[in-house]
Amino acid sequence: MSFESFIAGRYLRAKRREAFISLNTLISTGGVALGVMALVTVIAVMTGADRQMRKNILGISSHVSVMRYGGDMADYRRVLDRVAKVPGVTAAAPQIMTQVLVKGPQESAGVVLYGIDPVAGGRVTDLAPFVKRGSMEGLMPEKAVDGRPGIILGRDLALQLGAITGDLVALVAPSTTLSPMGAVPTVRRFRVAGILDSGWFQYDATFAWIHIAEARSLLRMGDAATSIEVAIKDPGRAKEAAGEISGALPGFPYHAEDWMSRYGPLWEALALEKLAMFVILLFIVLVAAFNIAGTLIMMVMEKRRDIAILKAMGATGRSILSIFVMNGMTIGAVGTAIGVSSGLILCFLQERYQIVSLDAKVYPFGALPVAVEFWDVAAIAGAAMVIVFAATLYPAWQAARLEPVETIRYS
Repeated sequence: MSFESFIAGRYLRAKRREAFISLNTLISTGGVALGVMALVTVIAVMTGADRQMRKNILGISSHVSVMRYGGDMADYRRVLDRVAKVPGVTAAAPQIMTQVLVKGPQESAGVVLYGIDPVAGGRVTDLAPFVKRGSMEGLMPEKAVDGRPGIILGRDLALQLGAITGDLVALVAPSTTLSPMGAVPTVRRFRVAGILDSGWFQYDATFAWIHIAEARSLLRMGDAATSIEVAIKDPGRAKEAAGEISGALPGFPYHAEDWMSRYGPLWEALALEKLAMFVILLFIVLVAAFNIAGTLIMMVMEKRRDIAILKAMGATGRSILSIFVMNGMTIGAVGTAIGVSSGLILCFLQERYQIVSLDAKVYPFGALPVAVEFWDVAAIAGAAMVIVFAATLYPAWQAARLEPVETIRYS
């Protein structure tokens, strides 16, 4: 143990008459611990929310969508062949999207209806794990019961309609059918083949899925599609992949849109919120650092005579500076360690037992999500220690510049 470490340790173990300094040391340690714990917990929640939303979105949405300005794709097969040849594309499938009115046993609601091929589309999006009751296979034409094709409803939409698996619902499409009374909307009855629960209220309350062949029949649109949905090897490269796919398309009016651009404002808001929370909560550590500085200043005033004697015995100003920097850094390190440990424990408890639950109608998840990343924790601990180090410099410098002769004479 070095001379500086020994003296620093002795100064931290305050005597009875220095109890006030000892109390301030505990308060300073607690302040750092509280700030670091809050940072670890909140940043883990922000990271967890980001991950959960990405998981939900990528489970239901494709990585890239190819669309046509001004109408449907009558030549979607030609476009599909071009897209499938782009390097990095793992799957592509046609899709139909429209808005219809659905009538259930109890209520009616406007929904966004997707017409998909469960086989080809299943290689693009991963809807199957989200279907809690029933299955995606219920959309296949051969699974129709009494001539009623299947439909998958979002969980909250099914609750609103009062529909369960096996019930019949009616879809009212914008296309019209001629009758003795004139043109009337097209109405088809479907059997509920499954309930999809993505955990995201905005999806579960407004989305429904049927087979693409049934969607074409309902909308009277022939062999066409409204978009081609694409899956790629690396979803993180979606923006670059969309550019490559656009280059393979015939040109205007076709265009490709990646999922990151589609939800760009959401990711930007999450990133900005994460940064803002980091800065705001860092002020707790900053306040604790000022407390550490105050504690060290009082310690310097209390130990003026000891410092003078040490310097008279040959201790250099650098050694005295090191003693008080070590004191402050020890307080900061203990507080940071306690804060990190407490934050990780809170995150573990929330992840394991979901102590804090959320209203699924307001938030896109049922419980507060948490995800701890090593580099986030390292950045928090590092920032806390840098702030504490900066706070120790002034009182340590004051101690180092004491004149031993003058101090001993007037002490």
